[in-house]
Amino acid sequence: MRKSVIYGLLAAAMCAVTSAHAGVVIGGTRLVYHGGDKEASIQVMNSANGQIPYLIQSFVDDKGPKGDRPGTTGSLPFTVTPPLFRLDAGSENTIRVVRTGGNFPADRESVYWLDVKAIPANNPADKGKNVLRFSLKNRIKLFYRPKGVADPTSEAMEAIGFHRTGNKLTVTNPTPWYLSFFKLNVGDKVVDTAFTMVAPHGSTDYTIPAGAGGKITWQYINDYGAGSLVLDGKG
Repeated sequence: MRKSVIYGLLAAAMCAVTSAHAGVVIGGTRLVYHGGDKEASIQVMNSANGQIPYLIQSFVDDKGPKGDRPGTTGSLPFTVTPPLFRLDAGSENTIRVVRTGGNFPADRESVYWLDVKAIPANNPADKGKNVLRFSLKNRIKLFYRPKGVADPTSEAMEAIGFHRTGNKLTVTNPTPWYLSFFKLNVGDKVVDTAFTMVAPHGSTDYTIPAGAGGKITWQYINDYGAGSLVLDGKG
């Protein structure tokens, strides 16, 4: 009985989270800031089925893919406008990221993260009720792409190298772009790439599943957040 009560409370909490944020949608899973532009922008929408307004708070961080690194002390070279605004049901607004300084490498991308926190307002219909409400923070990658670096193509990404040693797969990235895998396979086995990107002109090791063998195939995540064409892994 005790377990049933606990599971019931957890299920109710999960439902509250889902309903509280079902209306807030960010218009992308990544944002590319081209060095020749004055700003980069992305839409935030409170869809028509949203019942309540939200307070939207946005900022940039450099705390890594999981948000668990110390990050830079002091100001970062980007500002977000508006940093705080109300988003009514059925409406949308544009978040703009503007570069304010910083010395970026001219031959490769730099990566930061854009945080968008949605804080639900009180719903008058819930007056007098015990209702759980949660704020939700979404983090998407913010890539700063210098003016001299073109957008990636499948042909250019074929330069990515793969070397297998035992159960270790080393991926080498000689390109100027960050590599995020959409899918990485050794034969019919899926390699877990988790949150790990391969930095420009860098390399990263991944663990190959037991019993995996055969051809390496892979897809990268493009600027639109979708998977690329399937490519063959080359040594």
